[in-house]
Amino acid sequence: MFCPKCGSILLPDTSKGKRIFVCGCGYKTAKLKEAIIKESIKGESKLEVVEKEEAPHLPLMDTECPKCKNRKAYFWTVQTRAGDEPETKFLKCAKCNHIWRDYS
Repeated sequence: MFCPKCGSILLPDTSKGKRIFVCGCGYKTAKLKEAIIKESIKGESKLEVVEKEEAPHLPLMDTECPKCKNRKAYFWTVQTRAGDEPETKFLKCAKCNHIWRDYS
């Protein structure tokens, strides 16, 4: 709901035991019954794990596996942090299927 006087968003408040909407400009209304205030909390997102049979459709790059020292690995990226931060690159060895992260 917006203030009819100044156009700002009306905020819920309590006055004399009643729930009302108020604005910074001084406007008040008792029409809280018409509004439904919802609050939701987003849960943690789950990372996608790439299975052995899914790897061939991923791009292949030259890098060294930290486990078996093979020079080929599949890679994919996932946005694991805030949107203004870079994606995390996941790598999967083409030989031993070891998975690791590349933060660079």
